[in-house]
Amino acid sequence: MSGDGENTSDSLGGAPVDFDRLDAIRDRFDAGDCFSRIDDQPAFAPDRLACMYDQRFYPKQVRAARLEIVWFESGDFSLHYHEEHESGEFDHRWDRHPSDHNTRDHVHPGPDAPTPGNDTSHPVDWRDVLSMVLSEIEDRQRAFWEA
Repeated sequence: MSGDGENTSDSLGGAPVDFDRLDAIRDRFDAGDCFSRIDDQPAFAPDRLACMYDQRFYPKQVRAARLEIVWFESGDFSLHYHEEHESGEFDHRWDRHPSDHNTRDHVHPGPDAPTPGNDTSHPVDWRDVLSMVLSEIEDRQRAFWEA
């Protein structure tokens, strides 16, 4: 993911997108088996990595699930988890960015990721942030099968 040499920035972070970090994340995710497809800079979100979860983690009523990731050179980020259900959607977001509605670190909890969200603190290291988010998503996936 090159970023086409542009210094792309997003309204969330105000800083340029860290395409090198997104490359590193994609490489880590490619090494696993959670995602059926990973799209670099998809048309609907050109500053993001869109990671489509393998359908085997979900019951039939969940038609699709994805994790969209944008990371900025400032260390700010937004990770958006989205499920499409037969009867609606589920959204949850983990954010670190300047905000008028929350502290810099916050979560917009599912099922509808409301604004304002909940103030929280996220780990400092990007790998720990990803581990935390993936663990929370895995807990949700497991819960589908424990009912």
